[in-house]
Amino acid sequence: MQAATPKKLSTRRVILATSVTCIGAWICAYLATEIYRDYALGLFIWLPTVIGAVSTMIGGYKQPVRPAALRNLALFTLLIFCLGLLVFAWEGLICLIMAAPIGLLFTWVGYNIGMLLIRRSMGSVPAASVALLLSVPALMGFENRAGGGVSLRSVTTVIEIAAAPEQVWAGVIAFPELRAPTEFIFKTGIAYPVNATITGSGVGAIRHCNFSTGSFVEPITVWDEPRLLKFSVVQQPVPLKELSPFSVTPNHLHGYWVSKEGQFRLTRLPGGGTRLEGTTWYENRIRPGFYWSLWSDFIVHKIHERVLSHIKELAEHP
Repeated sequence: MQAATPKKLSTRRVILATSVTCIGAWICAYLATEIYRDYALGLFIWLPTVIGAVSTMIGGYKQPVRPAALRNLALFTLLIFCLGLLVFAWEGLICLIMAAPIGLLFTWVGYNIGMLLIRRSMGSVPAASVALLLSVPALMGFENRAGGGVSLRSVTTVIEIAAAPEQVWAGVIAFPELRAPTEFIFKTGIAYPVNATITGSGVGAIRHCNFSTGSFVEPITVWDEPRLLKFSVVQQPVPLKELSPFSVTPNHLHGYWVSKEGQFRLTRLPGGGTRLEGTTWYENRIRPGFYWSLWSDFIVHKIHERVLSHIKELAEHP
């Protein structure tokens, strides 16, 4: 007996698969971000996996369809889901772009799970689809009750300056306004440093590092001129301004990326120059940490580079 010839997906089936999957996914996303206020594995790993699996199973239910067509359906469903987040003003474009690699990967994983379920148990596809959709809020609820450990990360950036530490120190404690950024990352809405001011001197002085979205308030905890300036962070602005045609203020802009401490260490080099190290200690409460720390570390390095390069220019060309 010959196998049925694979058919093209009908428009009706595409609409059914996309709408059912997206409606379920939007409800889950609302639950995670607005009710639980958790940006974790359920949202970034299991939800796109379920989007891929359910859309694939609905698309291939009781009809032979080419695997490539079902894969494209899964990716199209993810796209519609993301567009919905933009239209509903739940997210901005830059955050969706950051989440795209992990979302695409696990949607593809979900597509393969869906194909496996179709081949092994076609009759159970409706029940499996419902079970998968219900598993998302179940996992999100479990994560919310269990909580997630928050680790302190540090990022250090180094630059060498052709000037003595005594000359560099003045630009470390405060510096005038920087030029407008040329780096693409800072043209997407991510906050960037503008200038720094200080009130007082020594331990207890208050440093303000002003960014495009507001000010970091930094009480000085170590003042070892001209070797080490260390400070805590007691107030900070939002980390970015979302790119969106709507007014978007997602919850992850408040309290999910938290700067805790910072320091500048100056080391005198044999030739009379200075090795300047800038370090930031921060907490990132968005999970999975292995993925989101790649983004946050990269952004912190770019911020450091902008500040350190400015200090270098001030010291070398006073």
